[in-house]
Amino acid sequence: MVLNYDGKIIGSVRAFEKGETCYIGRLIVHADYQNQGFGTKLLNRIENIFNSKRFELFTGHRSEKNLYLYQKLGYKIFKSEKITDSLSFIYLKKNNKKL
Repeated sequence: MVLNYDGKIIGSVRAFEKGETCYIGRLIVHADYQNQGFGTKLLNRIENIFNSKRFELFTGHRSEKNLYLYQKLGYKIFKSEKITDSLSFIYLKKNNKKL
């Protein structure tokens, strides 16, 4: 999914469904448009398109803005995975309240 604003692509997000889970990946918003609600808009669109029981995503442990956004939108940390000495992935999930 791509987000356009003033004729420019300013953000995108990918998602796919497997079983009862929607896996969300690569949420990107151009730096000039961050902190303006566009990331929230993209996540909300994905959650409305997919009627999954659960939504899941991950980000790097140093991505404080991402972690803040996801938790603000109701995602809860359920797992951390050490990738290298300097990188861990933080996995978050959210149950679909519409079901």
